[in-house]
Amino acid sequence: MSEVFISVEPEKLKPEKLLEKINNENCGSIVSFTGIVRGEEETIKIQELIFDSWEKKLPKVLRKIGEESIKKFGVKSVSIAHRIGSVKPMEPIVSIHVSSAHRKEGFSACSWLIDELKKQAPLWKKEVREDGVHWKQGLG
Repeated sequence: MSEVFISVEPEKLKPEKLLEKINNENCGSIVSFTGIVRGEEETIKIQELIFDSWEKKLPKVLRKIGEESIKKFGVKSVSIAHRIGSVKPMEPIVSIHVSSAHRKEGFSACSWLIDELKKQAPLWKKEVREDGVHWKQGLG
């Protein structure tokens, strides 16, 4: 049975807890990606990132790309979580786990998922830096 688990986290994202949601029965591979807030952008200190989203649409988009990755790459299970609200340096923003029979399709699916999330997810990012505030569309 293939499956997708989606979570939008307003407080704290815990990649290890998301990993517990993945179905790895009869799988030989779990590929994971976690994006974190950098402390600097072009030598300018970042104080926080603030993520705003289209709250009703975001889980639907994440589920759609998760289901599409299962069909496209033949992986078994996908878990995707994304933060909204304020995220400080070194805290996780996004986490993706993919289980599959073999590593090649797992790596391909995980890479494709983060790229599609950046393209499709209705997210906006405000960087609060020492030189001011900067809005960016998507994950940047």
